Amino acid sequence: MKIYSYANCGTCRKALKLAAELGVKAEVIAIRDQPPANQELRHALSTVGGQLRRLFNTSGVSYREGKYSERLPGMTIDEALAHLSHDGNLVKRPMAFLPNGSVLIGFDEEEWRAALT
Repeated sequence: MKIYSYANCGTCRKALKLAAELGVKAEVIAIRDQPPANQELRHALSTVGGQLRRLFNTSGVSYREGKYSERLPGMTIDEALAHLSHDGNLVKRPMAFLPNGSVLIGFDEEEWRAALT
């Protein structure tokens, strides 16, 4: 499993702790240093029914300062994914890519527990 995470994010720490408790080995990637690639984001988008907003960290400073709440509705998928792949602060975290092709976006303990067991 590959998990994009931010060390100072409490939600990310909870997700990583749960994965460790369940004995799941994970490659942890610092999302701010290396955001998910465009291809990974496109796959994540397909798992949320094409809802672009679900890939964005809507409570983050980059989202607010970039006025994405106003801009996102007018963006193409390619434009939005380009922004996400270049600014890890914009990406909803944690974001986990499982070997079976599933993607977990954000942390919901029940959802993660079900996916990882």
